[in-house]
Amino acid sequence: QRVGLAQALVHNPSVLILDEPTGGLDPKQIIEIREVIKSLRGEHTIVLSTHILPEVSMTCEKVVIISQGRIVGEGSPESLTAQLKESDVLHAQVLGPVEAVGEALRSIDGVLDARQEGDDSQADSWVISVTPGQDVRDAVSRAIIDGGFSLRELRSQDMSLEDIFLRLTTEETTI
Repeated sequence: QRVGLAQALVHNPSVLILDEPTGGLDPKQIIEIREVIKSLRGEHTIVLSTHILPEVSMTCEKVVIISQGRIVGEGSPESLTAQLKESDVLHAQVLGPVEAVGEALRSIDGVLDARQEGDDSQADSWVISVTPGQDVRDAVSRAIIDGGFSLRELRSQDMSLEDIFLRLTTEETTI
C-alpha cells in the first residue's frame, strides 16, 4: 500500500484515487498513511474509496455516500449529521428500579424518550432522546440523584459516520 502510494505521488498528479489505502496495514502504518493523506490536502484532490468508515471520518472533509449506484448523501460528516439528526442522544448508567428511573427521566422537560438497554430489573444502561440543541444533562443528573438512584455515567452520543451510512443506505432517504 505504501509503495503504491509512493508510486502514485512520483508524478505529482492533481487527482489521486485511493482504493482502500489502509487495507492490510498494521495500526502504526495506518496512522502513518492517514497522516500522509492529510498532508496531501490542498495540493491534490484525493478520492478515497473505502468501506472502513472510521478511516473516512479521520481523513476526509467531504463524503459522498453511494448506494445501488445512486448518490444518497453528500457533504461534510458534520453537515450530514445535522441533516439526519432527529434528536440528541444521551447515554446514562443509572442503578435503580427500571419503572422509577424511566418515569424520572421522562418527566424532564426536553426529554423526548428514555429507554432501558438490556432486560435487568435494576438496569443501569439508558438511552435518552433529547430535543435537539437542548442541554438537559444537569436536569438528568439532578432527577436521578433526587430520585435516590445512583448515577454512574452520563454522556452525549454523536451520530457516527457508520450511523449515517446505515440510515442512508437502508432507508429511501436521499440528501
